[in-house]
Amino acid sequence: MSFFPKPTKGVTRSTYKAGETLFVSGDPADAVFYLEQGTIKKTHVSSGGKERVVAIYRPNEFVGVGCVAGRAKRLMSAAAMTSCSVTRIEKAVMLRALFEQPVLAEMFISYLISRNSHYEEDLAGHLFNPSEKRLARTLFLLSDTGKEGDHDRIVPKVSQETLAAIVGTTRSRINYFLNKFRSEGLIECRKTIRLYPHFMDMVRAESAGYQDN
Repeated sequence: MSFFPKPTKGVTRSTYKAGETLFVSGDPADAVFYLEQGTIKKTHVSSGGKERVVAIYRPNEFVGVGCVAGRAKRLMSAAAMTSCSVTRIEKAVMLRALFEQPVLAEMFISYLISRNSHYEEDLAGHLFNPSEKRLARTLFLLSDTGKEGDHDRIVPKVSQETLAAIVGTTRSRINYFLNKFRSEGLIECRKTIRLYPHFMDMVRAESAGYQDN
């Protein structure tokens, strides 16, 4: 992260393999994580032991920002969904940098506003959209662009069980919807899932509907 010259006390750069944990619920909220590469999921476990994925993070996003607002403990857990490169910034260092570097502060505030809008869209989707549309949006959020010049997008390898946890449905329903998308020519399912341009157009149209409201 360019705002912190190398090396900087309180700033560490690490890599995580898919499945490795950044932090778990109940850990001290003592740092912010900046995702440089990869995908991270944030999960919450209910009192009944049911785990749900509540957020997905992509490159150039901050994870664990609650500590900046004074939160003492992590309310949720965060783990890598793919191989990740992450910068860990201790709370005191982050607070000082936000005060001293207006460009960083503006970037951070813009991110928080954008993330809040994202949460609102997700909430609207869970309240009003069927599982099929929630899955379509999830695939879009997980996807990366393909080869240079390719307008398709590639979803990193992810299990149907994980997709079910994100969408809030069963693995069998995920399998059914994926097969439906494939039969309609919207996606290609092999080792990874490839999203075709008309699939992205469909998801963007749905998102635009939320924003208009």
